[in-house]
Amino acid sequence: QVQLVESGGGSVQAGGSLRLSCAASGDSYSRHCMGWFRQAPGKEREGVAGIDSDGYIRYADSVKGRFTISRDNTKKTLYLQMTSLKPEDTGLYYCAADGSAAFCYTLDPRPHPLSYWGQGTQVTVSS
Repeated sequence: QVQLVESGGGSVQAGGSLRLSCAASGDSYSRHCMGWFRQAPGKEREGVAGIDSDGYIRYADSVKGRFTISRDNTKKTLYLQMTSLKPEDTGLYYCAADGSAAFCYTLDPRPHPLSYWGQGTQVTVSS
């Protein structure tokens, strides 16, 4: 089981940057697929980026070239560096871990028995 706590959200102007962090605790963190998901007002939750235990990375098309996902297994921390932020990036960002090593490839935002989710951190990008 993994417990996740996000931090680093805030309000920025378009074109700005933020770095989100996700501190994890519990067993088997290094074997989990990790990812970031977000939900904008009035929209469904969507996958943003995923990284598996071997460092394979998948990004949503909407954030390619602007966001960078990384993980530090020693610190049990997941990061999302966001640059060139746009108003459409606004949303509640969730950190997640997937024991089935699936959503880091598919970016499927649906919870399942082997997935663990943080409470989310708000990102607001103004124009």
